[in-house]
Amino acid sequence: MGRRVDAIPLWLRRTGVEVLGWTLILVGVAMLVLPGPGLLAIVGGLVVLSVHNAWAKHLVARVKIRTIRLAMKEVQTWPRIVAGAVGGLMVVVAGIVWLAQPSRPGWWMFGEQWWLPGGWGVGVALIASGLIALLLLLYCLYRFGRPRTSSRRRGLEL
Repeated sequence: MGRRVDAIPLWLRRTGVEVLGWTLILVGVAMLVLPGPGLLAIVGGLVVLSVHNAWAKHLVARVKIRTIRLAMKEVQTWPRIVAGAVGGLMVVVAGIVWLAQPSRPGWWMFGEQWWLPGGWGVGVALIASGLIALLLLLYCLYRFGRPRTSSRRRGLEL
């Protein structure tokens, strides 16, 4: 019995993958300067493109190796874990403040239009980014084990 995907012409599937992949990459590049998980969107776009493109598959493999090395390094000590957790929580709190839209404080020297610009979209993107960071930190702790208590010991190298 055929699958439903087989009912879609190959050229349409391939075009859809290309459009989705490049859209994710462009949105990710925009989120590098705007609030949001830009690097994750770029990698997601590369993963989508790797379905049909060898160059994207090669880039995804390289990103995966570097990401695993970095993740292992970042959960080796408690100070790094605490710094990551505090950073993620601060981004979530900033998003909540952005959603609350408090009035401009007296020390703000720029105009009213420059106080928390962007509205609810920025607040939601900040909260999502902070939660993604916290979830990734928890995943790295689960995946790579407990941090060591001494900073003198060397961790595993990939």
